[in-house]
Amino acid sequence: MTLAYEWLGPVMFAGALVLLSLGYPVAFSLGGVAILFGSIGIALGVFNPLFMTAMPQRIFGIMANYTLLAIPYFIFMGSMLEKSGIAEDLLETMGILFGRLRGGLALAVVLVGALLAATTGVVAATVVAMGLISLPIMLRYGYNKQLAAGVIVASGTLGQIIPPSVVLVVLGDQLGVSVGDLFIGSMIPGLMMAGAFAAHVLIVAFLRPDVAPSLPLEVRSIGAKALAIRVVRVMIPPLVLILLVLGSIFFGVATPTEAGAVGCVGAIALSAVNRKLSWAALQNVCDATLRTTSMVMFILIGSTAFSLVFRGLNGDRFIFDLLTNLPGGQFGFLFVSMLVIFILGFFIDFFEIAFIVIPLLVPVAQQLNLDLVWFGVILGANLQTSFLTPPFGFALFYLRGVAPPAISTTDIYRGAVPFILLQLLVLVLIILFPGIVSYLPSLTAEVRSPTGVSLLTLFFD
Repeated sequence: MTLAYEWLGPVMFAGALVLLSLGYPVAFSLGGVAILFGSIGIALGVFNPLFMTAMPQRIFGIMANYTLLAIPYFIFMGSMLEKSGIAEDLLETMGILFGRLRGGLALAVVLVGALLAATTGVVAATVVAMGLISLPIMLRYGYNKQLAAGVIVASGTLGQIIPPSVVLVVLGDQLGVSVGDLFIGSMIPGLMMAGAFAAHVLIVAFLRPDVAPSLPLEVRSIGAKALAIRVVRVMIPPLVLILLVLGSIFFGVATPTEAGAVGCVGAIALSAVNRKLSWAALQNVCDATLRTTSMVMFILIGSTAFSLVFRGLNGDRFIFDLLTNLPGGQFGFLFVSMLVIFILGFFIDFFEIAFIVIPLLVPVAQQLNLDLVWFGVILGANLQTSFLTPPFGFALFYLRGVAPPAISTTDIYRGAVPFILLQLLVLVLIILFPGIVSYLPSLTAEVRSPTGVSLLTLFFD
């Protein structure tokens, strides 16, 4: 390409972001921009149309991608658990268990958010469920509006970083690393996030008792035996499901895709035990899974066309040269890439970021000898923070949709700010101390099968 037309690649990238920020459908925005700039490149004689001959093979490769099969499994599992009433039971039981503490209800929301993240991995379902169930209760017993709203949206976003997470599945595919390693590497950072939220709630409640009072005695008056039975009945099923899904990955018994299938069966069983399983519920869950999975597949096809044309216009080389020549080496690249993704998270969904931006960052990260598993975890933590940040954080919109009139949008925004700062603190710690991410994957490498495949696959073969 001549120097006169090197601007085509950057303008193509900017044009796609403009269309996405205006709300146009993602797949068609990417595909449309690819056709437009591909045509311009051919007319100017700077784009070889043979690039597009790779498109059919790319599409078949997407459809045959075993890793991406985990996406419908985890979406199905999250949707089914949403119908099972597990969130409502957990919140009620945790509220009674911690009700005698100042800030006990808010602490229960954090713990339930972490448990739901480890069973469903779906942010929208978690935020909506806790907003509908716990927010009215906290307001009824005198909780500060901003603290109540902030703890719900923050705890709901834990599904972005605590496995199993659709975010991590997509990142694993785009980074070309093991999804299982990403799951295991993100466990300690995810628990650090949840621990930071819980500590914040307890400190605020201690310093300002009026902001987060304990529950009245008559509300939490339940016999010790009845409470113990309720805790066992409500806590054991989701813990068993977590063990089945994450434990099978941790010990190398199953791949993430196989574990997702096991999780689907477990979610159906939980719904049946809670007497929430019906043909109508199953149909709704399958419909939601099909819609989301179809959306992801169409975005992948659109992003494939976009990347082929972008590469044909040497846009990838422009980005690579720009990022590799930043001052500061690894830290300069990390600062710029984290800042870009954080800002993009205000305006566009995770899938657009994963399929457009991440592929441009991977070659640079490899060139700079960054650990891609660690890089994937900090990308997930960064996206979790951006999804919570005003004015366009998606978690804030989820809560706004179900919050009572007494909660204003300003209350939600202000309540989220302390938790954003806590997330940024954990993100900085992960960057400064990579061992936080790499420790558990190094342990699991010792217990996995030597062939690199799951023991479940070996058993059935």
